[in-house]
Amino acid sequence: MSEADPRPATFREVFAVREFRPLFGTYTLSTIGDELARVALTVLVYQRTDSPLLAALTFAMSFLPWAVGGPVLSTVADRFPRHRVLIASDVVRAVLVAGMAVPGTPLPVLLGLLLLVSLLGPPFESARSALMADVLEGERYAVATSLTNVSLQVAQVVGFVVAGGLVTVLSPSVVLLLDAATFVVSAVWLAATLDRRPTPVGDAAEPSSVWQDTAGGLRLIGRNPRLLAIIALLWTGTMFANAAEGIAVPLTDSLGEGPAQLGVLLAANPLGVTIGGLVVARVLGTARSERFMPVLVALSLAPLLLAGLVAVAAGPGRGVYTLVVALLFVAGLGASWSIPLNVSFVQAVPSAYRGRAFGVAVSGLYGVQGLGALSAGLAAERVPPGAVVALAGGLGLIAVVPPLLGFARTRPAVAGDGPAGGPSVS
Repeated sequence: MSEADPRPATFREVFAVREFRPLFGTYTLSTIGDELARVALTVLVYQRTDSPLLAALTFAMSFLPWAVGGPVLSTVADRFPRHRVLIASDVVRAVLVAGMAVPGTPLPVLLGLLLLVSLLGPPFESARSALMADVLEGERYAVATSLTNVSLQVAQVVGFVVAGGLVTVLSPSVVLLLDAATFVVSAVWLAATLDRRPTPVGDAAEPSSVWQDTAGGLRLIGRNPRLLAIIALLWTGTMFANAAEGIAVPLTDSLGEGPAQLGVLLAANPLGVTIGGLVVARVLGTARSERFMPVLVALSLAPLLLAGLVAVAAGPGRGVYTLVVALLFVAGLGASWSIPLNVSFVQAVPSAYRGRAFGVAVSGLYGVQGLGALSAGLAAERVPPGAVVALAGGLGLIAVVPPLLGFARTRPAVAGDGPAGGPSVS
């Protein structure tokens, strides 16, 4: 099926692409393994120190490299053949995680190994995302992105649930060894199935440093109005749409519910995103879903405004809690706008720049999610949690207007293979 074909692709057509299967399967496997390790190491640190702060720091450390050094680390995906980046990252992570599983490893060494494992995340994910765009195109890429998103949501849930059960019957060290095994399987699977492609930049490119590559990726985005609008919409919409997660505990408490209901409340939005993403990719297709972008963005934020107002006006009660959860689910359906936006982003970025461009986009995404959650937490110190949710939805509806207008005013374009690809890159 050509990229110009507006017909939505089927799941069978996507899985028929030989190289997509290992990219999808290893991503799911590694995500489950990551959640196993995250829980196991957090439990291990807490068992040794009895410190909630150190346990929380351990859990959060795996996200630090993306937020701090993602744009720099992701340049690796554009400096070497991407299949080699994927395989090497998995092999090194398997060795490092196995080292973490050695009984009696000093705590500073454990945290140091965890940091090294986390540093390999941005190169791996940037290479995987860029390679996905190389092996799939048009509607197949849109459906593949949706399937990957579903895989992420399901793998996280499975990983956390399985980790909680395994840690109760096995030692954290054994669970860490299971995580190391997932990286070994992933490396072997990728090595056996991926085609060998050259370095994306090509042999004729001028030698450059990591910092020059990073600056080149930032310049590419800065000079392209289409990419600027896409990233502004992605960051702004995500920051306000996910802010409520930062106050999920006090919000659930204010509704008169307990820890069991907290899990349901937290799962409502991701479940909506999962279902909405499948509908957008499989039913609407890229072209139609892009035309519906303003509606989808509004749908991701307006239910938050309503949920917050309901929580403030009605007070605690099982019926109010159920309505809030339902509204969060609807907001998740709307948040599926990220699927067509991802396709538009890929189409506007030259292949040789995709690794570092993904790095910039994802790094900012981690940053704004943290900023949104922190802002919501600070606001909840002074006003009721429901009011904070309403503010996030209301302010978000206003804040997304400029990037939506910018997105609508820039024409879709398919980038070429060189740095001049795209409508505004000189």
